[in-house]
This record gives sequence, C-alpha cells and structure tokens, in this order.
Amino acid sequence: MNNKVKRPRLYIFKSNKHLYAHIIDDDKKQIITSSSTTSRELNNKYRVFRNSTTAKAIGKSIALKLKKMGIKQIIFDRGRNIYHGQIKILADAARAEGIIF
Repeated sequence: MNNKVKRPRLYIFKSNKHLYAHIIDDDKKQIITSSSTTSRELNNKYRVFRNSTTAKAIGKSIALKLKKMGIKQIIFDRGRNIYHGQIKILADAARAEGIIF
C-alpha cells in the first residue's frame, strides 16, 4: 500500500544573470507555474537581475501563485545549489507566505 502524498515540486535554477522558480507536477511531467527575474510582474520593478531583493520577491510571488491555486504543501528542490544566500532567502519568503515544505 502506497501512502505517499503527491505534492508539487518547487525547483530553483540560477543562471549567471537570472533566478528562476518553477512549480512542477511530476505525475503529469509539466510546469504548473513559475516566477523569475524575467517575469513580467517582476521585470518592471527590479533593474538588478539576481540579488537578495529579487530572490525575496520571487519567493513571495511563487507563494502567492500557489495559494491562489490552493496548494499549501510542496517539495523544495534546490538542484545543485547550496542552501545559502539567494536560495535561502527565496525559501524563507515562500515560507513567510504560508507555504509548507
């Protein structure tokens, strides 16, 4: 009997200039929603592409999108990035909005 709870995965990717956060449904193998420094809602507000301020804004943005979809629990996937700096700030911003992981 498999009692494993299916939760979407928050995948974080950092390039040299940008920071991306994708919510992925692994069962359907598709991206549900995403937020990044290239997103329209954040691109107009911030001129610096990847720093702690934009990481916090991305974390808050992705958390608000999840709450609108009714998702409260996720799996956090930081990829090959260490849990430090921008990754930690993004995660803390999402947790501050009530997302559990």
